[in-house]
Amino acid sequence: MLLHGKTALVTGSTSGIGLAVARALAAEGAAVMVNGFGEPQVIAAIVAELASASGAGALHDPADMADPAAIAAMVARCAAELGGPDIVVANAGIQHVAPIESFPVEQWDRVLAINLSSVFHLARACVPIMRSKGWGRIVATASAHSLTASPFKAAYVTAKHGLAGLIKTIALECARDGITANCISPGYVWTPLVEAQIPDTMQARGMSREQVIEEVMLERQPTKQFVTVEEVAAAALFLCRDEARQVTGANWSIDGGWTAQ
Repeated sequence: MLLHGKTALVTGSTSGIGLAVARALAAEGAAVMVNGFGEPQVIAAIVAELASASGAGALHDPADMADPAAIAAMVARCAAELGGPDIVVANAGIQHVAPIESFPVEQWDRVLAINLSSVFHLARACVPIMRSKGWGRIVATASAHSLTASPFKAAYVTAKHGLAGLIKTIALECARDGITANCISPGYVWTPLVEAQIPDTMQARGMSREQVIEEVMLERQPTKQFVTVEEVAAAALFLCRDEARQVTGANWSIDGGWTAQ
């Protein structure tokens, strides 16, 4: 197992992309701390599954990614109970869709807190641990919206553009420490987050569900297919391997050709 002896902390990992990444890392022997919300019995099953797959242990922490103190406590708990973290996959994210003139201020603040500021707080807590070991991997789930924009997504686009810059900065600061930092920027991936955007987009654009899927979500992806969570997880797994030690400060697009246009 390629990641035996490593510990990974994956935020936003009780469903969707984050869960797929947690599974991929556990399958390679990493102990995994998952984070996110959900029914207790569902989360318990996820933790048991990951522990069995890795043979190295798994935990869940419910830290709110909008709360810096909760993030720091989660990292401390991971270090105390699992070790590390050697790998951090910053995947937690939320979305709100509305025109700029009626975009709720509280939604702006929360989207930036969870999608951008949480990664700063994670890195601030984890980089010293990684430096002490001379090895670390930071992977952030960005978005095609880290490279381009769409209407009605002011907070999300701003956060993802900022995230790409933050990751580049971390990569440069850690370039001689055995630590890499990279973004993965998927196009539309079929996840609960994306599905939840459909009603708001229907209202904002006056479209049917089918029109939102075909004319908004897949309109800009030349392959006309959703990205799968397994495809994103495979990219994250590679970035955590030793073979990827010279890949740092990168922003990998997995978007069916969206940002090639």
